[in-house]
Amino acid sequence: MRVFVYESLTATGAGRDPASPGHGMFREGRAMRDAVVADLGRVPGVEVWFLPDAAPTEPRQFADAVGASDWSLVIAPECGGELLRLARRVVEHGGRLLGPSLSAIQLCSDKLALAAHWRDRGVRTPATTDREPTRCEPFPVVWKPRDGAGSTSTFRLDSHFALASAKAKLAAEAYAGPMILQEFVPGRAASVAFLCGPAGTVQLLPAFQLLSADDRFRYLGGEVPVPADLAERATRLAQRAVSCVPGLLGYVGVDLVLGDAADGSRDFAIEINPRLTTSYVGLRELADFNLGEALLAAAAGEVRGPLRWKPGRVRFGPDGSVATA
Repeated sequence: MRVFVYESLTATGAGRDPASPGHGMFREGRAMRDAVVADLGRVPGVEVWFLPDAAPTEPRQFADAVGASDWSLVIAPECGGELLRLARRVVEHGGRLLGPSLSAIQLCSDKLALAAHWRDRGVRTPATTDREPTRCEPFPVVWKPRDGAGSTSTFRLDSHFALASAKAKLAAEAYAGPMILQEFVPGRAASVAFLCGPAGTVQLLPAFQLLSADDRFRYLGGEVPVPADLAERATRLAQRAVSCVPGLLGYVGVDLVLGDAADGSRDFAIEINPRLTTSYVGLRELADFNLGEALLAAAAGEVRGPLRWKPGRVRFGPDGSVATA
């Protein structure tokens, strides 16, 4: 079996310069690529092909790699439709996505559409609209890209007076895409990843997300595992969030906010990442199995569970660093 792993930022070199605004996402992409390539490379009978840093392929090379592979795993941010564009190229060249269908990627990449989809199906998520903040909002609110990734160009606005500053920062960051306005929900940021396939989903350990303490929600990494009571709440909501989205396959992550109500009534689903996420780096350290092999098995319809986890606790950074917590 041959698996083609294509990570867009490292392949093109976008954000490679440490002074670039996109350098953080470049580091995350490289950490995810290196981790999954290492795991897949240890699976008996699996050959892994990937691109080293800043070694972009020509369109013909990309097509040949996809055509010669049994699976193609695309890692890319949703920003500007990049993940969907690359996944569509895989399909157009006759490849088999080791990831969600095009329709699932499209839905999950559009945070406004996903919020409406969830509300119609009874999944608790913050109120979301595409209008610009007004003076009459129930501040604080969250203003962020409709198709963003990694908290890029995301703001907490505590009053209408903060809007002008946020707009100036958007201009400085050269972001001109559509924005959405979302209810701010207080609580602990968390995530739950799943291995999805035609025979069902396999839940991985819930993790805390570490975010900056300012108004930008910058992603600083995560910690795994979380206390049992919070893990149960996170899992319950995350399972509802993915079960109503058709076409999910492979590794997907659900971002959540766990509120202060012990019964979970103040927990909210925030978004689905229809791709590998940085949590993979931390989870593989506690996995008493090969996470890459489990990913392939789930995608092929071989649900394997329950999974075995090592004792302990780890903290992982967006650069791929892992330490005992």
